[in-house]
Amino acid sequence: QVQLVESGGGLVQAAGSLRLSCAASGRTFSSFRMGWFRQAPGKEREFVAAIRRSDGSTFYADSVKGRFTNSRDNAKNTVSLQKNRLKPEDTAVNYCAWGWTTDWNYWGEGTEVTVCR
Repeated sequence: QVQLVESGGGLVQAAGSLRLSCAASGRTFSSFRMGWFRQAPGKEREFVAAIRRSDGSTFYADSVKGRFTNSRDNAKNTVSLQKNRLKPEDTAVNYCAWGWTTDWNYWGEGTEVTVCR
């Protein structure tokens, strides 16, 4: 089992920045991927970003590409998502996810990001 804990959420003004982090613990293995999803009020959960532990390859949703940057610290089993030039539509509960094979296997509790005008 893998445990995921997100941190860094909060309230920020539009055009501001925020950095989210996710720490993984438990039997994480040596090769896996970690990602970020978010769910805005009244909306479905959507993919935001992902990163491979092995080579650091990153993937982004079109809505955040160019504004968000994903990074990893393999020694600490953590990933971070730097959010810049935030918009009100970025307001959502952000979830960290962990995957080993072809699916997302574990999820964090979520951390809320609120962007005000």
